[in-house]
Amino acid sequence: MRRFGVVAVLLLSVVATNAQMQTAIDKFKTTYESELKRGGVVGSSFAIVANGKVTRFNFGSADLAKDLAVDDDTIWQWASNTKPFTGIAIMQLRDRGLLKLDDPVTKYLPELRKVHNSHGSMDDITIRQLMTHSAGFRGGTWPWGSGADWEPFEPTEYSQLVAMFPYTEIRFKPGSKFSYSNPGIIFLGKIIEKLSGEDYEVYIDKNIFRPLGMTRSYFDTTPPHLLKHRSHSYYIKGGKRTEGRFDADTGITVSNSGLNSPIGDMLKYVQFLIAGDEIVLKRSSLEEMWKPQLPVEVDANGNRGFTTDIGLIYFLDTTLGKRHFGHGGDQNGFISYIDVDPDKALATIIVFNTDIYIADNAPPESSVVASLRRSVRAFFK
Repeated sequence: MRRFGVVAVLLLSVVATNAQMQTAIDKFKTTYESELKRGGVVGSSFAIVANGKVTRFNFGSADLAKDLAVDDDTIWQWASNTKPFTGIAIMQLRDRGLLKLDDPVTKYLPELRKVHNSHGSMDDITIRQLMTHSAGFRGGTWPWGSGADWEPFEPTEYSQLVAMFPYTEIRFKPGSKFSYSNPGIIFLGKIIEKLSGEDYEVYIDKNIFRPLGMTRSYFDTTPPHLLKHRSHSYYIKGGKRTEGRFDADTGITVSNSGLNSPIGDMLKYVQFLIAGDEIVLKRSSLEEMWKPQLPVEVDANGNRGFTTDIGLIYFLDTTLGKRHFGHGGDQNGFISYIDVDPDKALATIIVFNTDIYIADNAPPESSVVASLRRSVRAFFK
């Protein structure tokens, strides 16, 4: 009888926990919709994995001109949430014995020796430093750009980047600190291509997307059969709304930001992060990516107060959990955040198709997007 009593108490505890989570989700939905309306966001989706259950809701329009509502099939551009897939690919190649994380990058990309490095030899910069944004490279791919329509969205050929190497410098002692760098991830993408003998997009599709069942995920230009689901993107500045580029070509920066995917596919990805899939990556190698490498004050989208450390690609926030990690994305009007706590079997995904500029003197943390992110993070406390 005592054993049955213990079981009953445990069952009641589970029911209470589930009820509390559902109450929190219902409360968030109200906040989510009111904040999106307040900010003028055109469209958004949210998903949470909690207690073995997935809850999703959508808001607004995917394409105003087409009168296309956001639904479960809507395809979003995930910007820098592409980077973790690049990191997973590097770990796959490491586990196959094709590279070591502390190998010099020049072992695979000798052309990088043309970069000016007043802090030492370019041969001292490692793959690990690229994965922790601590190699000393600048933040943006282009060192210039006015945003004019005639300008390419990003460099379209690696040769364009190589041509700039003699005019590129390492800005601080490699390994000494974190400084977010898109070029560093481009170099990881090139290493994947060199060691696999395949285009980056082909490698990721064969070694990550297909094993995880992410059948509607792709890079850059949308295939015709999925165009009806593709979200447009928007900017709001000074109360005026303009359109982003549709199907922007991320070119050589595809390993940074080229991913397009519906929420359903991204849920398969976060389920992999929570539960693992040895076919894709050994669990121990995946968990290695969540170990703190360097202290960090800003996240992938440049916001403060949402991260404490950088792991291997992933951003960590140990204030929310011992292994709480995630990544953000912000490009061409699309903004996204993914947060995961594998110990709590809890994950959230939130994505917007509208980038809202705030006043020049206002901190990024005051935006509607940042406000909603704080609300999302409450699930993990």
